[in-house]
Amino acid sequence: MFSAIINSFKIPELRQRILFTLGLIFICRLISIVPSPGVDAVALQAVIDRIAESAGGGVMGMLDLFSGGALGRCAVGALGIMPYISASIIIQLMTAVIPQLERLAREGDTGRAKITQYTRYLTLIICVVQGLVLAMTLERGFGGDQIVPAELQGWGFRILTVLTTTTGTMLMMWLGEQITERGIGNGISIIITINIVSRLPTAVLEVFQRASSEGGALLGPFEIIGMIVMAFVVTAGTVALTQAVRKIPIHTTKRVVGQKVYGGQNTYMPLRINYSGVMPIIFASAILMFPALVLTKFRATQTLGAMLQGGQPLYLALFGLTILFFSYFWVATQFNPLQIADDLKRNGGYVPGIRPGRPTADFLDHTMTRLTLVGALFLTTIAVLPSLLSRQFGIPPSIASFMGGTSLLIIVGVTLDTMRQIESHLVMRHYDGFLRKGRIRGRSA
Repeated sequence: MFSAIINSFKIPELRQRILFTLGLIFICRLISIVPSPGVDAVALQAVIDRIAESAGGGVMGMLDLFSGGALGRCAVGALGIMPYISASIIIQLMTAVIPQLERLAREGDTGRAKITQYTRYLTLIICVVQGLVLAMTLERGFGGDQIVPAELQGWGFRILTVLTTTTGTMLMMWLGEQITERGIGNGISIIITINIVSRLPTAVLEVFQRASSEGGALLGPFEIIGMIVMAFVVTAGTVALTQAVRKIPIHTTKRVVGQKVYGGQNTYMPLRINYSGVMPIIFASAILMFPALVLTKFRATQTLGAMLQGGQPLYLALFGLTILFFSYFWVATQFNPLQIADDLKRNGGYVPGIRPGRPTADFLDHTMTRLTLVGALFLTTIAVLPSLLSRQFGIPPSIASFMGGTSLLIIVGVTLDTMRQIESHLVMRHYDGFLRKGRIRGRSA
């Protein structure tokens, strides 16, 4: 593995891409550090830490994690890259519903360019709305804590906050696109991953502080060793979940065109067990966030609202069921067995023992349904694990978030995807990849 890293810098093109990516990542971290004017960053960070501790991580803690701590500082990049992710998800779901967008998606590069432009427009709208909500929330304060001085409150502060946070998000979106085009890996995913990993040193420092403090029996030597072992086990399980596929054998018939023979090959169609990736967790978190916020506003429903706070048994049960629902929902909207069966039939391909056309579509649908159940159960286990560790064993949410959940799934998925791209450059130039035995899924050699 270390030789592969050294070889990566021996290839001029790959070295340039890696250094370009690292440079833009440095700029993204600066955007997450430069504070927005008019906000008491110390008071805001204290409020977010208090909310995160009391809610078992909480929505505020999750948003602060994804923004790399920018929300806690109310930095220029306080909204992070999440408005772009939200816009991409909305456009992707609408593509499966609106025929006009579906036609654009089928037009190749031209259609995808138009869809990308629509995504940028929607990102701008979401940034303006979220920036305004953020400004008004900061003005109201949290539990009596004043975040914005009274003399600065008003539409002047709101407009300035909207302009600042929107500019930060749009700049990070552009930097992510530049990384994808001229760097290595998917730029948007890398920015999210770096923001999450930036909190890891703080979590590790908190572990040692709790272990060395007086009365630190909470995190003694055996507890720390157990946490390390569990982190490795959960990470290995997450890698297996991300990489696992069901290989459907595909045979193609021979076709003679002139003096050339096409087809007649045996290949396979990989069906991913975790087809929906991290999307069900994101959807479930967003859906369950609003009932808790609304119910806690009324005295008659405060008890129920408290039961729906992160880490509570009722919340975890609903969270798991919602993940199962959205796992099937995502597969139903993104996986089209009829189209796949028609494409196979048109190209002379078929599944051995299954008739082409409708029977093939039914077979793929039945197979994907069973795979989705296994993947959704595994995904639910990984998603609720940080809350269980925090609630049952007293592990701080900042530490438990790296032992499962959304953050671990994103880190593993983005790391594997980036390693695939680097390995493809190495193998293309006759260098060894990261693994001498076995291979990363997606490697062609």
